Amino acid sequence: MRSRLLLVVLLGFLLGAVGGAVALLLTKGAPVPPVETSGKALIGGPFALIDQAGKPVTNQDFRGRYMLVFFGFTHCPDICPTELQVMAAALEALSPKEREEIVPVFITLDPERDTPAVMAAYVKNFGSGFVGLTGSPEAIAAAAKVYRIAYSKFQQDKTGSDYTIDHSALVYLMDKNGDYITHFAYGTPAAKLTETLHRYL
Repeated sequence: MRSRLLLVVLLGFLLGAVGGAVALLLTKGAPVPPVETSGKALIGGPFALIDQAGKPVTNQDFRGRYMLVFFGFTHCPDICPTELQVMAAALEALSPKEREEIVPVFITLDPERDTPAVMAAYVKNFGSGFVGLTGSPEAIAAAAKVYRIAYSKFQQDKTGSDYTIDHSALVYLMDKNGDYITHFAYGTPAAKLTETLHRYL
């Protein structure tokens, strides 16, 4: 009886091993099905702001062109002008025809000080094609929200007139439909931006 039970166990083990080997042979070399993903990055969306000429502008006004979008403020001592210079250099490396397909957009996070006139004087330092956008604090907050930009105002004195703004320092590349393509972290060289832009132009 005991020997019969042992025989049954051994037969079961052998059958399992043979079945596993056959399955392995049948699947060996078979193509692995690709992993499919759906959806898109939730970055970008509708906004209603004012350009440096005082004209109302929405996200729809940029359809048909790629956008390089950066949020900051004109009183920023280093990060903002540095990043805007990088954007300008990256665009300068493109052909005139390629540059026409891209609009660089600078959106202020400091609407109290960055009026259309201030934005106009500021963005012209980086090239004639730059668009500077401002608006009400509520409109700026709404634009920052759809682009997932975090920012905070810090007072430098008790009067409240001297303050700075800490903020995310990312440049977003959006396609001709306003959908997110990729982003560039602060410190990315201009050549890397140009290289990436060439892939889509």
